[in-house]
Amino acid sequence: MDRKTSQLSQLRIDRDAAARRRAALRPWWMVGGLIVIALGVGGWIAFPYANAIPVRVAVARAGVAAPAPAGTVVDASGYVVARTQATISAKVAGKIVELSVEEGQHVEKDQIVARLDDTNTRAALQQAEALVAQAEANLAAAKVMLDDATPIFRRSQAVFEKGVISREAYDNAKTSYDRARNGLFAAERGLTVAQAGVLVAQRNQDDTVVRAPFAGVVTARAAQVGEIVSPVSAGAGFTRTGIVTIVDMDSLEAEVDVSEHFIHLVRPGQSATVKLDAYPDWQIPGGTIAIIPTADRSKATVKVRVGFLEKDPRIMPDLVARVSFMGAAPAAAVASEPGVIVPPEAVRTAGDTSIVFVIRGDRVERRVVRLGARTAEGQTILSGMAPGERIAVDGSGRLAEGSTIRVEN
Repeated sequence: MDRKTSQLSQLRIDRDAAARRRAALRPWWMVGGLIVIALGVGGWIAFPYANAIPVRVAVARAGVAAPAPAGTVVDASGYVVARTQATISAKVAGKIVELSVEEGQHVEKDQIVARLDDTNTRAALQQAEALVAQAEANLAAAKVMLDDATPIFRRSQAVFEKGVISREAYDNAKTSYDRARNGLFAAERGLTVAQAGVLVAQRNQDDTVVRAPFAGVVTARAAQVGEIVSPVSAGAGFTRTGIVTIVDMDSLEAEVDVSEHFIHLVRPGQSATVKLDAYPDWQIPGGTIAIIPTADRSKATVKVRVGFLEKDPRIMPDLVARVSFMGAAPAAAVASEPGVIVPPEAVRTAGDTSIVFVIRGDRVERRVVRLGARTAEGQTILSGMAPGERIAVDGSGRLAEGSTIRVEN
């Protein structure tokens, strides 16, 4: 009996032992879980700062300045454009065998830019010239026949009127004369057609030579020797439609968008000053050429053309241009206004809109501001900011609404 009791006791599950083992392992699971949670929270906190944009901090300080420089009635921005610009192509399709210009090279009017393979057109021209020679020979033969038939017909006519020869003999002489005369007329028309064929063949031959339509500078070379060019698009093929782009640098001007609220302050012939972002300290005298009589409803602006009174090789197409239109401004426009002064590099301009990024904790808030004059102290902001507010100075240009920042003053 004791033996059976002992065996049964060995088969019994010791629940207290299992509970003790679980109790012994519980602290390790709890420690591991806490470590995982701590790592997750730390990564969640650190992740935004891993991609934070480094900025410098500037504080807006109170100041008083005029809203624009003396004599300026309105400012606008745009781009330098060329009124005379062309992408040159050939009038006929063909393979380029010579390309004699490079980017940046100055070309004169009618200067040869490229040559196409002219083997077919030259052969056609030779054939047309041979047809002219044949037509000239036919014309010479027709003249001889008419010269022979004319005296015979006149003698026959004279003797027929005297009744010496029969009507049949007279009719035969007249028929030969008429045939020779019509043959001469046909030979003359044949020579005219052959000469026109030479003219067409010569034009086709000339079309294999591509010339500059005006004097200018080559700004792009789109094709290479050996490529096929065509005056029309070739769809999904590899045929080029343009060979080079030429710009007349003397036709450069600035095209700017003026807010429709201030377009009444601009007039043709008005003096202006142009500044290029590439050369911010260079003031170029200019004049208003024309106001384009249509408005852009999406931007609420009117396009204005401004010419440069001084030509300079530093002025290039597609440069950003900022134009100050000069004139007598109303008293309200030039009166001093209170505002704040910030570093110029803290202001970002897009068209007629100027923005700054105000710091809110570790993020920024995009804010539209109205600019005043820029002086040696900095850029004056007339509205949109208050003194003491902190703004981000970002050199990378990556800031946007809600961007996370990292101060690196």
